[in-house]
Amino acid sequence: MAKVDQVIRARLHSEVALVRQVSEYIIHSGGKRLRPALVVLAAKAMGHEGVQHHELAAVVEFIHTATLLHDDVVDASALRRGRDTANALFGNSASVLVGDFLYSRAFQMMVSLHNLRVMEVLSDATNVIAEGEVLQLMNCNDPDIDEAAYLRVIRYKTAKLFEAAGRLGAIVQNAPREQEDALGDYGMHLGTAFQIIDDVLDYSGTSDVIGKNVGDDLAEGKPTLPLLFAMKHGTPEQTEIIRNAIKQGDASQFDEILAIVQSTGALDHARKQAEAETRLASSALSKIPDSQYKAALLELSAFAVSRDF
Repeated sequence: MAKVDQVIRARLHSEVALVRQVSEYIIHSGGKRLRPALVVLAAKAMGHEGVQHHELAAVVEFIHTATLLHDDVVDASALRRGRDTANALFGNSASVLVGDFLYSRAFQMMVSLHNLRVMEVLSDATNVIAEGEVLQLMNCNDPDIDEAAYLRVIRYKTAKLFEAAGRLGAIVQNAPREQEDALGDYGMHLGTAFQIIDDVLDYSGTSDVIGKNVGDDLAEGKPTLPLLFAMKHGTPEQTEIIRNAIKQGDASQFDEILAIVQSTGALDHARKQAEAETRLASSALSKIPDSQYKAALLELSAFAVSRDF
């Protein structure tokens, strides 16, 4: 991962000072680096001994960071990873344009590897992520979506890049398609679990620990899994309170809604859903040979649901 960070620093270079400034701020603001770590672990689990996986891990982190820059503008977020968002610090225009720079730099890097399969996987992932962002936008302020629609957004906007990261680890080693698909399935289920827990933490974490403002999802009118379950199992009065909050994007009754979410067992339900996804992720690794790297991938799926940040 230290070598991946070296690649990231080198590839961030731009003659345009503001590009460097915003890029370095968001890249070095303390993220968990799960997606590039997944590339590295998957490649090593396949026996890769070269250095191409460092470049691919950096590409994945650049794509992820570009989505963060754009997300924070769309959501008007003020806090990420416990720090001011780039848009709060540098403005929306700079955030959007530097996000575009990171996307295009990622594509420059992947083209330089001269591997068509790499380009197929990453270009497909980037396109699906964009569709997921639009789907989420369409679902905002709509309390009538179901769990299937919620999960579709997660699969697109979050899990797809995790899936791509797993696949890249196999591709860089020219592994059989069966093993590429296995690592892709692992990544997809891991990413789904990761996002469900993110949504749980919006109703069970603290701003200092999770690195963003608790209740942000509600303020943005996002009908996440805890809210969907609470509306389905709460009293008519409780359901109406949550429906109105989602419709209005209003977090002023957050404490009351939090009590409803807790009393209906919504957080336990969501955690169980996440745990089911991690079991599927772990079972996908049955086609991967045993190694310390496979063991680390199994630990990573456990971390996805046990974390509090």
